[in-house]
Amino acid sequence: MIRSPRHWWLRRSLRFRITLLAVTITLAFLIGLAALAGKLLGPLLVQSVDEELREALVPASQEVSQGYHPPERSMRVPVRVLDTAGTPVDGGGPTGLDAGEIGDLKAGLAVRDKEQDGPHWRWLGEVVTAPDGYQRLVVAGAPMVGFRSAVVDGSRWLLMVALVAAIVAAAATWAGVGSALRPVERMRRSVRGLPPGGRLPLPEAQDELRSLAAEFNTLLARQEEVSERLRRFTGDAAHELRSPVASIRVQAEVAVANPDPELSQETLADVLDEAERLSTLLDGLLALARSDAGELPAAEPVDLVTEAHAAVGRLPPEAPAARVSAAVPSAWAMATHAEVELVLNNLLRNARRYAEAQIVVSVLASRSQVRVVVDDDGPGIAPEHREHVFDRFYRVADDRARESGGTGLGLAMVAEAARRRGGRVLVGESPDGGARFQVIWPANRS
Repeated sequence: MIRSPRHWWLRRSLRFRITLLAVTITLAFLIGLAALAGKLLGPLLVQSVDEELREALVPASQEVSQGYHPPERSMRVPVRVLDTAGTPVDGGGPTGLDAGEIGDLKAGLAVRDKEQDGPHWRWLGEVVTAPDGYQRLVVAGAPMVGFRSAVVDGSRWLLMVALVAAIVAAAATWAGVGSALRPVERMRRSVRGLPPGGRLPLPEAQDELRSLAAEFNTLLARQEEVSERLRRFTGDAAHELRSPVASIRVQAEVAVANPDPELSQETLADVLDEAERLSTLLDGLLALARSDAGELPAAEPVDLVTEAHAAVGRLPPEAPAARVSAAVPSAWAMATHAEVELVLNNLLRNARRYAEAQIVVSVLASRSQVRVVVDDDGPGIAPEHREHVFDRFYRVADDRARESGGTGLGLAMVAEAARRRGGRVLVGESPDGGARFQVIWPANRS
């Protein structure tokens, strides 16, 4: 099976990948630097020769212009005196320079002769006027012995240095990355051996590994919280489901054991009530499960005044009198129709259970938020219960809630629906002495 280079690359360890990447970059940079230095090595050597020639040529030209003939010879650089045609006038032999090279020297250009039977010479010249009025060409020359081999050997040594430096960089990177990843390996072993409820020890250094360990501990805490909530939710749901199911079973057994039509009718009515309670409970559990799973439909503008009137209109005839008090003709909140309907239905159902004669639904609006307030004139909620009424399966009066069909999920769903849209739910005391529930949504600003 042929694997792609990317697949091969991803199967390598992080240490190997970092080292290979660092060595490749280092080697490419050093080879490029060596190649550039090799190209510059020849001109640098020629430039150094020209500087030595110029150091010998300047005093020699001064001597010729003052009448010293021939000039004093330099110990390192030979100096010759020629006429403007290139003929030696210092008593020495021919220089081997042709007419073109003589012309370049008179123009102040450095030249290298074309003799092939020996080493090349580098020449530098200057035209001066002698005291007799004749012009002289003073030239200084030096053999370029070993020039070619110096350039070749220098380039070769630069490449060897680049390779050695790349090997050193590979070893240093391998060791450095291994040292940097050693705490990660210890952290991995610690994670594998963590007991339930355990946490990773935080490194002493204030670096990325400490932040990683802290974030992982936070993730563990959230995971344990979710697991605990799921365990508690499952246990509470099983407990809540057991009650209506057991009641339906008992009533069905009574109806089977007693074929009296009147008793059977009463039993069927009780079974229907328990079935409705069971259906409501299952709907609430399903809604909370979807919320916990993160299912959140897109928000849209919803008119809370219209929804409040519709919710009041859905109350049964035997419910206490309910009315809507709106300070504005419309109040648009960012939510969904289903969420607003769920919130209003549960708040009115809760108010209907405990209200004595009146329920008031008020809708208030500002530039940033929209508020729905539901007041009843019932017994209210004691302060010690107010911070728990939105917990799942929490009941202020358990027996009374069961008799009225309560499941302990309605207010929890109200709080969850508001929270998912960036809102909140408050509970307090109404002006009539009953309970006051306030649901706040972000306003639609478009």
